[in-house]
Amino acid sequence: MSQNFPLTALASALIAAASLAACSADKPATPEETSAKAIDKAATELAAQEKCYGIALAKQNDCAAGPGTSCAGTSSVDYQGNAWKFTEAGECEKMGGSLTEVADNDPPVPAKG
Repeated sequence: MSQNFPLTALASALIAAASLAACSADKPATPEETSAKAIDKAATELAAQEKCYGIALAKQNDCAAGPGTSCAGTSSVDYQGNAWKFTEAGECEKMGGSLTEVADNDPPVPAKG
């Protein structure tokens, strides 16, 4: 399997946004307007997320992260240190995760405060 989950998600977001824009506009949008709006929206949504390592439960990671994972849903243990899950920007470390791979599979310890 490939490691194209973010691209697949982006493509899906673009298609959904383009369809929504085409259905909800008072006047039909041009393909260029629809595509530009969809791309802007998808880029904004992706920018508001970060890869958070060590928080995904087994089989619930968002994509490949290293040995033992090949794509989404392939982590083999809870909190696998090389498996990541998307979180809202700024939330990962509050949840006890890491923005880089971790060496163990210990449960995350949420930040206090």
